[in-house]
Amino acid sequence: MAVPEGTPVYQPGFNPGSVCKAPPTGGSYGTPVPAGAGFKYDEATLHELVKEWNDLAQEYRDDLVDAEFIAKVEPPGREYASEDNATITRQSGQALVDALNQRVAYCKNMAAKYVAALGKYATADEHARTVINQQSEGIA
Repeated sequence: MAVPEGTPVYQPGFNPGSVCKAPPTGGSYGTPVPAGAGFKYDEATLHELVKEWNDLAQEYRDDLVDAEFIAKVEPPGREYASEDNATITRQSGQALVDALNQRVAYCKNMAAKYVAALGKYATADEHARTVINQQSEGIA
């Protein structure tokens, strides 16, 4: 299988078949993202990222149901081979359960970070609203 050329591009929530043909762009309210440490996203992208991380966490939680069955498998017979096979399968199932739980926690943590960033937007908006409301009316 050939490896595609170029660098992968992540476009959160972008569906090429949708009515909206423009993917979300980075920036603060549509302004270009300056070079430097970290990332900046507009508010709509932050909402989309929160949704995507929560959706991914739910997919992992759904997978946990099947993983629990694997972690609790019983041998089909009462001979050595069946018992040993079931023991190994349970160990593998438990490793899967542990990995899925770690992934759920990671996704929830990432969603919480984007929710915190949304809170910063709300704080900045409230501050701007307060400053504007304190301005005198009319031409100065």
